[in-house]
Amino acid sequence: MSTPLSDDAAWAAFAARDRAFEGRFVVAVTTTGIYCKPTCPARRPRREHVRFYGDVEAARAAGFRACLRCKPDEVGRERVAVAQAVALIEASEDGLGLEELAGHVGYAPHHFHRLFKRATGVTPAAYARGLRARRAAEALTVEESVTGAIYEAGYSAPSRFYETANARLGMTPSAWKRGGAGVTIRWTIAETSLGPLLIAATDKGLCRIAFDEDRFALARRFPAAEIVSGGAALAALAARVVAEVETPGRHTDLPVDVQGTAFQEAVWNALRAIPPGETRSYAQIAAEAGSPGAVRAAGSACGANPVPIVVPCHRVQRSDGGIGGYAYGVDRKRALRKREGVEE
Repeated sequence: MSTPLSDDAAWAAFAARDRAFEGRFVVAVTTTGIYCKPTCPARRPRREHVRFYGDVEAARAAGFRACLRCKPDEVGRERVAVAQAVALIEASEDGLGLEELAGHVGYAPHHFHRLFKRATGVTPAAYARGLRARRAAEALTVEESVTGAIYEAGYSAPSRFYETANARLGMTPSAWKRGGAGVTIRWTIAETSLGPLLIAATDKGLCRIAFDEDRFALARRFPAAEIVSGGAALAALAARVVAEVETPGRHTDLPVDVQGTAFQEAVWNALRAIPPGETRSYAQIAAEAGSPGAVRAAGSACGANPVPIVVPCHRVQRSDGGIGGYAYGVDRKRALRKREGVEE
């Protein structure tokens, strides 16, 4: 079985001991007969003595044995354990505590807590809360009763949902059921050196930033919300967004009010963690979002990003160094990167 990466890309990740690629391939050394993780701390062998395999089974089938220093087989075991835990969380009606969850997959609770967060970007409890909130959001679109939707989503009582609903959904359950009715979104068109920029926000934070869009596009995206023009509060927020376009890196704490799937939100969080002037590959972002094999999905999540600039998807590129796509044109992507000191 060959690695899903090109040999050159795998070698570059191995040479850099890039943690983002851990679990995506193993490195076999012909002179020693062992296979390692990409992050193995041992001295790097000569390039001509290296072979790459997509998983430990393929390396073993080729006659190699596991490195005793980096223990590459544990990566596969950890990935299976996290996948099992996710399945248990999603199948549970009453919720599972950390000790019970860790016991099911064969790990000590404190160790599994760290392992799960490293793999998914969130703790087991946060994953379960997010899952219930997403199920509630979906149920509220089809259930006749808000209370029925809350129980259908797995909450033990309506009070448990109301404690977290505003933070996750950005509006009340009834408003969500009515397609956002009762939510006020303020908008403006700001002039920037890269063209007109639509900036829109709820009381919680920015919900839409887009070049070449107008109020009508915003209304199509939020058909039941009250769309109103400007205001002093939005003016101050919009000025900070424009400043981030012109001189990136000065306003990295801008508030946002967006929702997506668990994977999309993990990708967007990974994007916000990229410092100005640095880049990441789509493969790295997929790994940081907890799904190393979901490179195409990571690209789609970048394309679905509702608040570019603040969630800087322009800092992501292809694994071969190519700039990749951008919803608002590659020229704008190059310009934003150049302002951060990234040279193509």
